Amino acid sequence: MVINKLKEFLRLEAASGILLLIAAILAMVAVNTPADIWYDALLDIPVAIQFGEFEIAKPLLLWINDGLMAIFFFLIGLEVKRELLAGELSEPSRVVLPVIAAVGGMAVPAAIYSVINWGDPVALKGWAIPSATDIAFALGVLALLGSRVPQALKLFLMTLAIIDDLGAIVIIALFYTADLSIMSLLVAVASVAVLFGLNRKGVLSLAPYLLVGFVLWAAVLKSGVHATLAGVLVAFFIPFKKEPGETQTQLEKLEHDLHSTVAYGILPLFAFANAGIPFDGISVDTFFHPVPLGIAAGLFFGNQVGIFCFSWVAIKLGITRLPDGVNWMQLYGAALLCGIGFTMSLFIGSLAFEQGGPDYAIDDRLGILLGSLVSGIAGYLVLRFMSGANNKNTENS
Repeated sequence: MVINKLKEFLRLEAASGILLLIAAILAMVAVNTPADIWYDALLDIPVAIQFGEFEIAKPLLLWINDGLMAIFFFLIGLEVKRELLAGELSEPSRVVLPVIAAVGGMAVPAAIYSVINWGDPVALKGWAIPSATDIAFALGVLALLGSRVPQALKLFLMTLAIIDDLGAIVIIALFYTADLSIMSLLVAVASVAVLFGLNRKGVLSLAPYLLVGFVLWAAVLKSGVHATLAGVLVAFFIPFKKEPGETQTQLEKLEHDLHSTVAYGILPLFAFANAGIPFDGISVDTFFHPVPLGIAAGLFFGNQVGIFCFSWVAIKLGITRLPDGVNWMQLYGAALLCGIGFTMSLFIGSLAFEQGGPDYAIDDRLGILLGSLVSGIAGYLVLRFMSGANNKNTENS
């Protein structure tokens, strides 16, 4: 009975978002009770891998953030490649609106945060935090609305989130890279060359790609570039071809196999490891400090203004049009949901404030949780009560 109920829950579209929320709550409970000693001790457990002179030694927290999250980015890379070759991103006419919306959803939140934190060079490192969208939470909210939300809106939001993830990957590569190791970079380049050769020769077995991918991950980790980017690079070389007698390509099979592990394992674990906020000393005034205020305002106001206004201008100029069956209020509701940053925002925050001190780490989590919570509730209410089930107000020009 219990196993059947668990299987039914995991089949829900909203299940991954619910698990993320539970993991975040458990982290906050742990940090604010006597269990905080065990919580900190768990994340500080030293874990090492060594081959001869080569060694990677990090606490468990960094293995989660640098190792397991590389698998998350690997899955994102697989999804992006599939969408580019055979999905929504393969049809230019369907991509224009999500691309324009994603640009607005990244630029305006970053601008709002930067204005609020202008003059503090350490705080400004977090300018990209409110520009990220958590696709699991956003799609989870849409799933709770069921048939009230047209399928075209779900496809729009999913495509926008994928493009947003691509933008986040570029931002991490360009702006959150530490001092570079030339030798490690050369090993990384050689690994990419091997992956390219495997793909060009039509090798379908996944084992060589994953083996070289591990070498690439280790080289990127040692190079100073964030290791999660290795996951994206490896994904782009996974063959989009079928083995004889198979109905799915190698990429699709791998994506399917990884999805449950990432959604129900890696992301909740990441949330548990990074969402713990001690409430001692936190007051209403704390939320009005520049960092949490900038993040919360960027997530809530920045995303709705950037995504909706950029989309509105593009549609009115005739560059693109509303998705079929979607009205303006539904588009606005989707823009609100994109203010749920959570996983990706927490990840960028961990990079931005690695050297910023504990106060910045707490402040950024407060802003992320507040902005994401308000955005999720507002988006749900708009789509539930104000968007109109019959789409009478749909306008395509």
